[in-house]
Order: sequence, then structure tokens, then C-alpha cells
Amino acid sequence: MINGQSNFNSAAMTPAGLQPARSLLLRRLAFSALCAFIYIGLVSTLATILAVGGWTWIDWLILLSFAVTAPWSVLGFANSLIGAWLCFRPHLPGETVSSLFPKMTQCDGPKGRIAIVMTIRNEDPARAFLRLRTMKRSLDGADGAVNITYFILSDTSDDEIAGRETEAFASWTAEEPHDHPRIFYRRRADNEGYKAGNLHDFCERWGADFEYFVPLDADSLMTGETVIKMAHAMDAFPKIGILQSLVVGMPTLSAFSRIFQFGMRHGMRAYTLGCTWWSGDCSQFWGHNAVLRVRPFHMHCRLPELPGTPPWGGPILSHDQVEAALMRRAGFEVRVVPTETGSYEDNPPTVLEFIRRDMRWCQGNMQYARLLNMPGLRPTSRFQLLWAMMMFVGVPAGTLFILLIALKPLAPKDHSDFPQGLAVSAYVTFLLISLAPKIIGYLDVALAKTEVERFGGQRLFVISCIAELVFSFLLGAITTLRTGIFMFELAVGRSVCWTAQARDTASLGLSAACRELWPQTMFGAFVICLLNFSSPALALWSLPLTAGFMLAIPFALVTSRPDFGRFLARARLCSIPEEIVPVPEIAAISPSQRKIS
Repeated sequence: MINGQSNFNSAAMTPAGLQPARSLLLRRLAFSALCAFIYIGLVSTLATILAVGGWTWIDWLILLSFAVTAPWSVLGFANSLIGAWLCFRPHLPGETVSSLFPKMTQCDGPKGRIAIVMTIRNEDPARAFLRLRTMKRSLDGADGAVNITYFILSDTSDDEIAGRETEAFASWTAEEPHDHPRIFYRRRADNEGYKAGNLHDFCERWGADFEYFVPLDADSLMTGETVIKMAHAMDAFPKIGILQSLVVGMPTLSAFSRIFQFGMRHGMRAYTLGCTWWSGDCSQFWGHNAVLRVRPFHMHCRLPELPGTPPWGGPILSHDQVEAALMRRAGFEVRVVPTETGSYEDNPPTVLEFIRRDMRWCQGNMQYARLLNMPGLRPTSRFQLLWAMMMFVGVPAGTLFILLIALKPLAPKDHSDFPQGLAVSAYVTFLLISLAPKIIGYLDVALAKTEVERFGGQRLFVISCIAELVFSFLLGAITTLRTGIFMFELAVGRSVCWTAQARDTASLGLSAACRELWPQTMFGAFVICLLNFSSPALALWSLPLTAGFMLAIPFALVTSRPDFGRFLARARLCSIPEEIVPVPEIAAISPSQRKIS
């Protein structure tokens, strides 16, 4: 192996020489077969249940809505099964996923110059600059630190915030005068192309001076060790164009984000490992906390401007996965590091901010429909774009499914032979399939004593898991209806703006919660009343899926309360390893870390 390139015929290997192409193809075929088997089993079981007593128009709509909503859960379940197989077989070599990952254990200084690039727009300058300065301090002790340059690329439209950005930059360079040539601040006059346009402006102005760049959002944080390890892996394999780290949430005093990121972290454990196993050289890119090779990104990853006006036309809002597809089309691999490696972000502090973020993602992902026929894309890259769309396409179908189930007992049909046992089994099975990524992640931790101690010990971990599962059911109901409504709004031409995100803990007011969440409450009341009228037993069974509608407003209010967040932190509920053993980079920037500790 020379410079990461295999001695075998390159046509038989992925571009970086990491895996035999045939082996990766077989993995993808096995994954597809597993998904098809699970999906056909679920749909055929539901069809068997609905067919008893003859078909009605409601039965057909129920089957159709389930067929549309099920793929996302099936894909998650299949990924998690593969991930569980890898997690629970520690004797398997690291090369089971890819021969890239043993390279991550080495920490030599990077050979090429690196730009750490933080893009901001109307963000709190003190917060953003502190994170970038913390990363610089973490990297300053590494080999090759003099080859690392730091950029703050502002698209801020608010002059007052821009003034504070200038002051923060002046303060930084005054405190580190010797490093002034390695610290840059630039504010664009417009927001052309949004974040993707901001990054390409960087490439045009400074890109020729760098081998790699690390894009960061205003809430991003990476340890210096992680950046150096990833850059070393890129040095070893010159045909890797994007290397994405697995990003996890940071310690927080927000009750909402604390519980959410606890579940997200465990859900991503097996899921990402399984996804990486089959996606291989066409893996996902999340737009930040990754290492990118500058030249191919600049030459091949400029996003097309979609014809027409938003929401379906204009600039592409969700740039990341399109850039990954274009990078792979150019002959460079896109890889994900599927384990936790010191890469962090903040999560939305309230349910309303979480919904707003989802709406932005929804509009951006739905634009991918116009890119699926883009010439030259790899089949797996096209599937990744379709998969990103399916994340939202199935949501309104799921909401319709719940409504139709409530209406089904009212249909003119003989229900005397209804297979109640089979229906209950199918319902419980689908719930477990939907929760499988998290359940497998929880088991992975619980079965390893040293690992469970990192999350606060066995008793607190079990309580936290139960609390998070209840939380996820309630949140799921709230977001599904709102996404369904937004999908309708997209269909009639409504567009969202990609504005600055609220990142700090703050209580929601009752009026704001009622104004945003009354549709969920009304929908829940209607469905529960309908179920109680037609089948009280069915109403009880439906609560995992329907309780969140009714409880949307109190859920939003309680999970936004700072005192509730402080209680969870003091009780060590839904705690993460970075709270148990503080990470210096996080402790340097996080008031919540200092208060929790």
C-alpha cells in the first residue's frame, strides 16, 4: 500500500483503494434485500389484517399511507440491525467497516495546510468566536499547528451584530498578535448562495493556499486531536474528498435538548455504524464538523441554481448531501467516521426551535426531487438524496394513517372476525422497529459496565432511557403534524427563510406555545374523541402515537423551563460522558458544563 492506494487493479477497488468494489456491492445488495424483506413483511401483514371482512375505501387508504410512511422506519431498523451485529461482535477487525478507521488511531501532524472555517449569519459573536478560539487553543499544541489557519466568514445582515463581530475579531487578534496572520475575518455584502455560497467564496479567495478545510457552524466544536487524526487519514488516502465525523450533542441546561440529544446519541450508535458499512464511499455529509479536500470541492461541488422561485426553485437550502453526491461523481470518496471522536454541536433548546429547524431541512431536502436525474451521479448517491426526501415524505402519510385508523371502526364492514391478536402483534412490532436504533444503542451501553458508568451508572441510565422513550413519543406526534402541514404549505408555494437559530435556554410563553401548537392539540382531541366513540380499547392502545398531540402545549412549556433543565442536570438524568468526565474544550466554552460539574 503506497499513499493509501492498493496494489490491486484500481478498477476493482473504490477510488481511495479502501475496499474492493465487489465487496461493497455485495453489502449494498444484502442491505437492500434486508430492507425489502422487512418492508414486504410489514405491508403484507397489514394487508392480511385489513382484508378480513372485505376491503373498504378506508382500508385501501390505510394500506397506502402505511406503505408510504414505513420505509424510513425500515431503513433505520435495517441499519441498526447491521450496526448491532458489528457492535456486539468486538472480535471483528476494524476493517469490517473500512480499512480507513485504523488510520484514525494515528496522530501525526498533517502534511497539507488546513483552514478551519466557521460560517456565521446573525449569530451571537461572543459565542461563535469563543468556540473557534477554543479550537485554536486545542490545536496549538499539535504537530503542524503552524499550518492551520482560522477563518470567520460572516454573512450577517444586521449591522449591530456585524459591529460586535468586528470587535470580537479585533479583541482576538490583539490578544494573540503573533498569530494575527493566521486569523481572518470577512463579511460578505450579501448572502448569495447561503452557506454553500459563503464556502465557495472562501475557496475562490483563499482555497489555493490550503489542502483541506474544516467547515463549522456557529455551534460547532471539535477537539484538536480529532481534527489532526482526520487530516492524517486524509493524507493517507488522497482520493477521499470528504471525511465526516459523527457529531454528538454537548452538555446543556436546556431540558428539551438534554433529553433529545441523549436519545439521539444512542440512536446514532448502531445506526451510523450500519449505514457506514454499506454506504462506504458514498456516505453522508452533514455540512459541518468534517474535513474536506479544497481543490475537488471548489472544482466539482458548486451547487446548481434551480430554475424558478422558492420553495422548489432558487438556491438549494440543504447543500450538504448534494455536495457529497457531486464529490463522489468527481471520483473522490465520501466517508463517515461512525464512532464518537470528539466532535460536538448544540441542539435546539425548545420544541418550537426544533420545529423551525425541521421546516428548513424539509424545504431544502424536498428540493432534491429536481436533482435525482442529475447526470453522472452514483446510484448510491441518488439513493442518499431520495432517502433525505423520504425523511419528510413519509411524515404526512403517517399522520393520515393515524386519522384513518380512528375512522376505520366506523366503516360499513363486518368486524366480528377481526384478528385482534395479529393486529396487536403487528402494532407492537412496528413500534419496536421504529425505536430499534435507540433500543440497540441503549443495550450496547447497558451491556458494558465501563460504558454505562460513562453515562452516570446503571440506575440513572435506565431511568434516563425510559424518560427519553416517553419524550420521543410525545415529540414525534408534535413534529409529524407540523411537518404534514408544512408539506401542504410547500405544495402551494410557501417558503421559509434560513435565519439565525436560537441556541440558548429560554422559557416559552404560554401564548407562543398555544399560537404554534394549537393544531396538534385540536387534532389530538378529535382523534381521541373519535377513538373513544368507536373503540375505547383502541383509544388506549393508540396513546403512544396520539398522546403527544393532546400534550403538545404542556410538553413544550415544561421542557423549555430552565429550572426543569437544572433539575435534570443536578440529578444526572440524561447525562452524557462529557459531564461525567469533563472535556477541556467543552469546559472552556460551556457555562452549563461548569455549573453541572
